[in-house]
Amino acid sequence: MKKYFLLFVILILIDKSMAQEKSIVLMPPLFGDNMVLQRETNVSFWGKANPGLQVSVKGSWGSTAKAVVAADSSWKTKLKTPKAGGPFTVKIKIGDSSIDYKNVLIGEVWICSGQSNMEMPLSGWPPADTIVNSANEIKAADLPNLRLFTVPRAFSCIPEFSCPGKWSECKPEIASSFSATAYFFGRKISQELKIPVGLIHTSWGGTAVQPWIEGKAISTLDQFKEVVSKLKESEPQIKEQRAWLLNHPSIDIAGKIPTEKWKDLDFQDSECSKPEFSDMDWKIMKLPALIETTAVGDLDGAIWFRKKINIPAKWMNKDLVLELAAIDDMDESFVNGVKVGGYETEGFWQTKRVYNVPAEIIKDSVISIAVRVIDNQGGGGIWGDPELLRISLKDSQEKISLAGDWKYLVVAQFYSNRFYVFGTKNDEYNSSPKVDLRISMSTPTALFNAMIAPLVPYTIRGAIWYQGEANVGQADLYKELFPLMIKSWRDVWQIKNFPFYYVQIAPWQYNPGSNSQKLREAQLLSLSTPNTGMAVTMDIGSPNTIHPGKKKEVGERLANIALSKNYKKKVAYSGPVFKSMKIDGEKIILKFDHVEGGLVLADKEKGNNFLIAGDDRVFMPATVLNDGNKLTIFSPDVKKPVAVRYGWSDYVDGSLFNKAGLPASSFRTDNWQD
Repeated sequence: MKKYFLLFVILILIDKSMAQEKSIVLMPPLFGDNMVLQRETNVSFWGKANPGLQVSVKGSWGSTAKAVVAADSSWKTKLKTPKAGGPFTVKIKIGDSSIDYKNVLIGEVWICSGQSNMEMPLSGWPPADTIVNSANEIKAADLPNLRLFTVPRAFSCIPEFSCPGKWSECKPEIASSFSATAYFFGRKISQELKIPVGLIHTSWGGTAVQPWIEGKAISTLDQFKEVVSKLKESEPQIKEQRAWLLNHPSIDIAGKIPTEKWKDLDFQDSECSKPEFSDMDWKIMKLPALIETTAVGDLDGAIWFRKKINIPAKWMNKDLVLELAAIDDMDESFVNGVKVGGYETEGFWQTKRVYNVPAEIIKDSVISIAVRVIDNQGGGGIWGDPELLRISLKDSQEKISLAGDWKYLVVAQFYSNRFYVFGTKNDEYNSSPKVDLRISMSTPTALFNAMIAPLVPYTIRGAIWYQGEANVGQADLYKELFPLMIKSWRDVWQIKNFPFYYVQIAPWQYNPGSNSQKLREAQLLSLSTPNTGMAVTMDIGSPNTIHPGKKKEVGERLANIALSKNYKKKVAYSGPVFKSMKIDGEKIILKFDHVEGGLVLADKEKGNNFLIAGDDRVFMPATVLNDGNKLTIFSPDVKKPVAVRYGWSDYVDGSLFNKAGLPASSFRTDNWQD
């Protein structure tokens, strides 16, 4: 985000520097060494500089493009690209300034976006959420023809010009923290076509579809007009708050190794762990609780919690056990100033914190407990079962509850891969300029503005998308929003109906009443949007995690859609798709598209996942006969059938495939309201 502040300053300087000899030049970081440019087309280049300056863009393959900086300090031009290959250089000359981009490849460029299942890195989020064969896949990820760019999480009330980031050659240490789904997609495309591929990854776990939709588009729906209008009204306040944040010292963690990036961070807060530190001016929070449900609000950052308790005299000089329920996302925990435990890597947000406290630090009947929590996305804090927030005498049943009032202080805010440091001298976080409208990763248009708009109009082949879990329970609305998002992206890129391929959410045991099958249905129906394709994951879900580990299958299924539809490869890319039904007496006959040599009904211990019902709308388990091209469905309990459903529940282990081994989506032949 500091780049945005610099942009603000630079544009002021541009306005005042018409007479200066030296030109001021600003290029989005999306242009850089190691980038991939879309092959055999006219690719967009753009930037900011002094009005009136001459711009030339030259590729070492022989193409040249020119532009003149407009009165608003912007310029844009298009450069013709050759067939796939490289490496090349691109030279940009603006007035008396020049920039050389080296090791540039020409190939295929794809946007990769969504929520946590797209964000989930090749290294996974151990211990609960892991990628199958992760270690070997990372070791083999030395692919110089695959180039990777990650957009850091950010939100904004207005479309941003730029976002931080840089292009990197795919190496094991880079791939380990890159989107696993996107990696497997890009690897297969590159290897099958034997050309360079560039992947621009821009996703944020836990986000709904609404924040990813462009403002004008979403404001066409009545329920979002007001919030888009309020965003515009709040723009001056939000800019003031952002400028305030950027005025603090910051720590950039973008370039750090994923396993090390959250460790040894200095927020000028080391004294907070010490028993003698005075927290009398700190505010009080009742724990356990998610920070977002408290007065702190939508904070990603670092926050200290402190509590002093009295223990029985007989506990002195004895080993104790500190339990802190669960902590989202990371922690360092101290008793009497001594660190007793912590999790300082991602993925342990559901892990119960149980730390041994050695007897030698329990010298008094009053003990001090201090916990520094880092929340790097979504909900955060010390949360979970109040019964598991306690301290106890080791190897005994004696315990003291720690649930209730804790002192707290926010010492840093995390935004766009940077921590902005507040320290402990004042309650700096609460002195932030106030904004009438609280903007967050959940605000409609906010992620489009910060994480998609800066990528436009970088020339791409298309986009892949993996999201939907955050919209479970909003299936009817998703039927409108998801196609609207696709259209809004295509409109701003001005690349008519560019390919948009997405993943249907995997089955998972959601809370009762979630009816996630209806969200899967909404995604299935979105295939009516032109030039789309859907990778079905009915066979690779897990009842235990919303982040299934078979991302190789997901990425390669997406790649097969592109290979077939865009690159004219003869490859199966879809499982059976329900086409039609016919009632034949006491039976219903179903036909499908994408049979691919024949239908396959796998044997499942818990049944075939088909249900059949009559006019009474009572669905009964069905018998299924498969002749390879169609299915005959019936039940002795349903004499006059009218409807069939397949896989119609939150979690189901898919049983219907084609001979290419690709699963069918859940579907229904009725449109009844349950």
